[in-house]
Amino acid sequence: MKIIAAHEHHTDVAGQKIIELPNDTNPFELDLAGVDRIDLQFPKFTDGRAFSQARLLRGRLKFAGELRATGDVLIDQLVQMARCGFDVAVLREGVDMADAQRQFDRFKAFYQGDVTHPLPHFREAA
Repeated sequence: MKIIAAHEHHTDVAGQKIIELPNDTNPFELDLAGVDRIDLQFPKFTDGRAFSQARLLRGRLKFAGELRATGDVLIDQLVQMARCGFDVAVLREGVDMADAQRQFDRFKAFYQGDVTHPLPHFREAA
């Protein structure tokens, strides 16, 4: 997962079709044709609907473009965001990028499946 600071996040990029999806919007209502990136909102850290949206976009709708987490993105949620299908997380100003990256160093393996590896990992050992 790529981690960027808020000042690096732009919603209008030449040549890209970007959708800013509010967290109360049903992803099944989107026309994903030609969409390069979808920005999913975390209005506050206690609202996890963007996790579900990401999972639906990757799992059921097979969206292959970039999914970007924006808003109240906490560094302790980054690993879960990556497992739900996010490619990029936008950190608020003042959040240490090195602290955010360390989250990925702490968790090197998982038992449960995720978006990129849907089957439980115990099946590999059998």
